[in-house]
Amino acid sequence: MARILIVDDEPGVLEFLEELVASRGHEVETAGSGQEAVAKARAWSPHLMLLDVRMPGMDGIEALVKIREFSPDLPVLMMTAVKEEEVARQAMDLGAFDYITKPVSLDRLEMLMETKLIEVLGE
Repeated sequence: MARILIVDDEPGVLEFLEELVASRGHEVETAGSGQEAVAKARAWSPHLMLLDVRMPGMDGIEALVKIREFSPDLPVLMMTAVKEEEVARQAMDLGAFDYITKPVSLDRLEMLMETKLIEVLGE
């Protein structure tokens, strides 16, 4: 069982993803902001993070920069409703392992998560 941190400022998206990931047998924590994501990533040490790009206050890119300071190897999958190549490139440069757009393809999300978790946990 993996620990997965899901970060999104939209409560409906957060709840949906939390239920989806938990139904696959993973332990889930959620955060509704970049600041909360940084604090939970530091305290909880997740195996994987789903991180929304566009959030008020500290956005996902800023949160990723802060998280990299204490967790340089944490696999992060960036999510956004907006297709922006520059943001995707920036996220990948900061170490995100992939980038998906909303509405999220559940098949693609699960494939990306499970593939990365096999790599990280060796399961």
